Amino acid sequence: MTYRTECSIPTSVKEVQKLGWDYIDVIFFTGDAFVDHPSFGTACIARYLEKYGYRVAVVPQPNWRDDLRDFRKLGAPRLYFAVNAGAMDSMVNHYTAAKRLRHDDAYTPEGKAGQRPDRAVTVYTKILKQLWPDVPVVIGGVEASLRRLTHYDYWDNRLMPSILVDSGADWLCYGMGERPMLELTRAIEAGRNRRQIEKIPQIAFYRTGKVTFSSAAPKATDQQAEEPLVLHSYEECCRDKRAFAENFREIEIQANVLHPRTLIEPVGEGYVQVNPMYPPATTEEMDACWDLPFTKLPHPRYKGKRIPAYDMIKDSIITHRGCFGGCNFCTIAAHQSKFIQSRSEKSILDEVRKLAAMPEFHGNISDLGAPSANMYGMRGRNQDLCAKCRRQSCIFPGACPNLDRSHARLLKLYREVDAVKGVRHSYISSGVRYDLFLDEKGFLDESGKPYLRELMLRHTSGRLKVAPEHTEDKVLKYMGKPSFRLFERLRSEFDKINRENGTHTELVPYFISSHPGCTLEDMRRLAANPCLKGIWMEQVQDFMPTPMTTSSVMFWSGIDPRTMKPVFVERDSSKKKAQKALFFRKK
Repeated sequence: MTYRTECSIPTSVKEVQKLGWDYIDVIFFTGDAFVDHPSFGTACIARYLEKYGYRVAVVPQPNWRDDLRDFRKLGAPRLYFAVNAGAMDSMVNHYTAAKRLRHDDAYTPEGKAGQRPDRAVTVYTKILKQLWPDVPVVIGGVEASLRRLTHYDYWDNRLMPSILVDSGADWLCYGMGERPMLELTRAIEAGRNRRQIEKIPQIAFYRTGKVTFSSAAPKATDQQAEEPLVLHSYEECCRDKRAFAENFREIEIQANVLHPRTLIEPVGEGYVQVNPMYPPATTEEMDACWDLPFTKLPHPRYKGKRIPAYDMIKDSIITHRGCFGGCNFCTIAAHQSKFIQSRSEKSILDEVRKLAAMPEFHGNISDLGAPSANMYGMRGRNQDLCAKCRRQSCIFPGACPNLDRSHARLLKLYREVDAVKGVRHSYISSGVRYDLFLDEKGFLDESGKPYLRELMLRHTSGRLKVAPEHTEDKVLKYMGKPSFRLFERLRSEFDKINRENGTHTELVPYFISSHPGCTLEDMRRLAANPCLKGIWMEQVQDFMPTPMTTSSVMFWSGIDPRTMKPVFVERDSSKKKAQKALFFRKK
């Protein structure tokens, strides 16, 4: 990885002129401030396209309320506009679970709120289509990716069609987009016709008329099923909640298999087509993404201004993508894939050395991990079995016997990182799945106890945060989380390690209230659970239904899409508030 002191990706007319450009290939519009760091999707795609010779500019947080000068200032790109809402869904960014407006925005200079619109992807796209009707618009990022098909919108309390329908975008790139965005860019540049572009993996689009199977995407791999899977229409889902639950179950299966089918969802006078994902990125492909010339700094335009989200990640190192945990309220697998895609140790250590050499670095890596930090390098022992698997989770309701859960490789990586000159501490702030090294009887293999011990004593800054999410097994089953008995075992082992080493590391559990299946009595039992006595109880989070999760489908439909059986859902805002308040009163 190469770090620069100045950002070569322009955000203004003056910066474009300084580079001597007489055209721009791709112009990004994003709801975040522009930070040239691999934790931010805009920077990843911009740098990736730049690597292959494309001229890319970024317009961060354009003003959509004035005369639209921000949308006009760079003119029209040679190829297309690219739009995302930022690193978060704009509605999650703006509103709490109680639908109250947040007063700050971590992705904006000085944390100032109100610098992006609600439903930013749709707003930006409509403006660009109004100003430049003949220029293609490609949407992506979390907001677009997780709204690619019919989804429940918590803030309007209704089902909404694919974001392609409402926004009018030409193409949608979902998931981690380096490979599909490069292929799409090359196709547009080459002047390929619509039918040819429609065969690119990991993109979606809306077309009027009746679907014909001849228009469906080709095989993304040799084993790819050719026949598209036709879902219930958007209109059917609006009429029948059961149809919506059935749709989601099929969508979820295809999002979690190695060789998914093309999805077709009728809507209005046409249909949305979602092409299969690319195969999981290889180690070499992952390393290539992190070898791009990021500055790892906010754009120079923000000189002197603090961007809170950058402060949180500036000294962090991402080790892998993906998560096979399969939590029902989580969208990581739907966006990053269930399959773990790990960087090589060399790539990670190279980044650590360059980070340690930066003048702003003070010796502490704030996070060495990913969505589930201890999944680095994990995969099925027999990949042929993984290719046939249709499970949502590799570890729930029980661990797959084909899964290699050894932490030996990760322990070796931790020690190599700590040995780098200039590194005083490397902390693990990402979530850790303790069911990867523990069960109710104890440690799963010889690497389990050394891993927990090293995690506690060398990689935790006082408090180890874990997420049992609840204490009641019936609620945990609806969450897709293991029994609370595993947390009880974790606490036992945790306290033992503290006693043996004379340390005082604290265990901090996180919980969710008002999740589908959770009653007030369940929260009462949680608050009174004796295993939590003497533990720092920092947070309980009121459940927020976000698009494209099993839990949000349960919330809207009252049906568990895995079993198609009814599930209790607390929708009354005062009773939801009571569930959360009970936790703090008991605490």
